[in-house]
Amino acid sequence: MNRVFAYGRVSTLEQSTDNQLVALQQKGFDIQPHRWFAEQVSGGVPALQRPEFSRMADRMESGDVLVVLKLDRLGRDVQDVLATIEDLAARKIHVRSLDLDGVDLTSAAGKLQLTVLAAVAAFERDRIRERTKEGLTRTSKKGGRPEALETTKAVQACKAKGLTQSQAAADLGMSLPTIKRHWNK
Repeated sequence: MNRVFAYGRVSTLEQSTDNQLVALQQKGFDIQPHRWFAEQVSGGVPALQRPEFSRMADRMESGDVLVVLKLDRLGRDVQDVLATIEDLAARKIHVRSLDLDGVDLTSAAGKLQLTVLAAVAAFERDRIRERTKEGLTRTSKKGGRPEALETTKAVQACKAKGLTQSQAAADLGMSLPTIKRHWNK
């Protein structure tokens, strides 16, 4: 029989992974305490770089099953989720996400679902980018951070005094890269 591992993740200290474990158990998964891995870490950190996920992955063997309550527990970024599943699939580890009806994401049907999700995510990213551009054009605004005009003035004043970039950084209490960005403006 395949061993079942489960992974839970939350992003903030105020949250708890307890409800994820309970939900998995209520769906009929018998999760041994030594096969439950949970951590508080941002979904932006690639799964294979997270301490608990890595520890769990190191213990898994061919034929084992990884269960998560929701696909977003594996990661926020579709590319990272796909890379994580591909890595596990290459080791013949099955991945199931209950929000996708528990389909084995390493199977042909699971790969199809992931491909569709990746396409939808890419489409949505492109649409957001297009809407942002359209909105900026319509309002005649420029995107990004506002220019740090006061910083540029201060750096230029140091330059005019004949200070080196390092001296300007020390004098202004700024980092050398900041000084370099504003040196020739």
